[in-house]
Amino acid sequence: MKRIIITLSAMAAIIACHGQRNASMPEITFTPQQKLHYAEKIIESYYVDDVNSDKIVQEAIVAMLKTLDPHSSYSDPEETKELTTPLEGNFSGIGIQFNMLNDTLFVIQTTSGGPSEKVGILPGDRILSAGDSIISGVKSPNSRILKILRGPKGSRVDLKVLRKGVKEPIDFSITRDDIPIYSIDAAYMADPQTGYIRISRFAEETDAEFRKAVKKLRSQGMKQLIIDLEDNGGGYLNAAHQLASHFLKKGDLVVYTDAPKMGKMVYGVEQPGDLQTEKVVVLANQYSASASEILSGALQDNDRGLIVGRRTFGKGLVQRPFPFPDGSMIRLTVSKYYTPAGRSIQKPYAAGDEESYRKDIIHRYEAGEFSSEDSIHLPDSLRFETLHNHRPVYGGGGIMPDLFVPIDTTAYSEYYRDLVAKGILNRYCITYVDNNRKQLKADYPTEEAFISRFSVGDPMMQEIVKMGESDSIKFNQEQFDRSRAMMETIVKGIIGRDLFETSTYFKVVNPVLNPVFRQGLELINDDKRYNRLLREGRKAQPVQKVEKVA
Repeated sequence: MKRIIITLSAMAAIIACHGQRNASMPEITFTPQQKLHYAEKIIESYYVDDVNSDKIVQEAIVAMLKTLDPHSSYSDPEETKELTTPLEGNFSGIGIQFNMLNDTLFVIQTTSGGPSEKVGILPGDRILSAGDSIISGVKSPNSRILKILRGPKGSRVDLKVLRKGVKEPIDFSITRDDIPIYSIDAAYMADPQTGYIRISRFAEETDAEFRKAVKKLRSQGMKQLIIDLEDNGGGYLNAAHQLASHFLKKGDLVVYTDAPKMGKMVYGVEQPGDLQTEKVVVLANQYSASASEILSGALQDNDRGLIVGRRTFGKGLVQRPFPFPDGSMIRLTVSKYYTPAGRSIQKPYAAGDEESYRKDIIHRYEAGEFSSEDSIHLPDSLRFETLHNHRPVYGGGGIMPDLFVPIDTTAYSEYYRDLVAKGILNRYCITYVDNNRKQLKADYPTEEAFISRFSVGDPMMQEIVKMGESDSIKFNQEQFDRSRAMMETIVKGIIGRDLFETSTYFKVVNPVLNPVFRQGLELINDDKRYNRLLREGRKAQPVQKVEKVA
């Protein structure tokens, strides 16, 4: 208490001095740290109303970080947990994939070998309550549902479940266990010789999952590989380093970081890769970021593979986590990522101007970058060379594709947008599978049978129209006709996913709706074209005077 009184007295004296200061008095200066400390103490001690000191400090930290760069950030304990859980590889819970429909939790799938499967929870079951928490009939965000269903490993939760065809609710007692979070959404043979692996994030178990997928695909005849990183926002550097190492020789460079205060860190290949001879194509788009760009840049700069799609996001700032004892965390940018050829992955930004940075994707779309290769100007000042074939590659933010594929918006309509925005397609598919699961399983006992024979007919589409109208979505015939084929494919994919596995969705959708996939598959099967691009690179672009980005 005595110390506090002395501190406050000193503060009062300083404030008084500043209020009465004249030319003969000495200048009083603060270090930035002192200034921040005294400001917080002044507010706490003199502000007219009660003060939440924790909130003041938290918002001060957030404000400080906003003056730096777009990726330095602060997260409170709950946000920190949400950020780290998807990358840690597992969490403890009951092991279900679910959807909410009309305030009812529908079980879509159970985790193979997980707690729910072991006690007999089935796809299509509705969970009414968990312990003392009511789930059904209560408007709740997914975050609340997850908090209820997840919990410490070994803890028990009692579920009340309603099952179609059973009059009374069924009681289940489930012991929570570790539930894996998979980073590979799909791994299948796109054709008799081409494997396809879609990676959604770079997490702790990504490399192990990748090895398992490659082993499976090789047993099915894989001779070449497509890696789909579209919409992959990144994750752990180590995971990208591990995956790149599969394709490269011992001693090859994967990525390096550099910063005045941290020095240079080099990440190379320590052991010869097991995929050095297979042709490889990487699919990427404007939402492929961070670790996705590290893997893409490593394969491109080492002339080991080709990138197909559109320029990636351009997130090349390295964040180091600094946790606090209360579970909160600062993620501070400490260095930048550089590809093996020396390209900075990070796109330009102005310190403190987060809004412009966030709108960059919109600006790129409006400039025509997603629809026309000629709208992407690659000046000589941003020109680099690959390490072996010396073909031109370009910096300036993100990874430029070796083969550009424009975005396809021909089937898009406002009517389709509204159906998706209100969850009509998902809701319809959940209801359809729930009402017809037994018959569907009988008619299509295998994934192959479903993909080859199932079709979305007119009665199904009319039901979707009715569901939309009941949710205030006005029917538009012209827009419906424009988007119909796309909607039919998506509906088939979702139904297939709910009946079988996530890979089923991509098997249905990729060949029809994903031009990046189609172009990538065509390229990897065209030896002459593939090798020419690998030797010569993409065509030169008009030169503009643009300063080189560090």
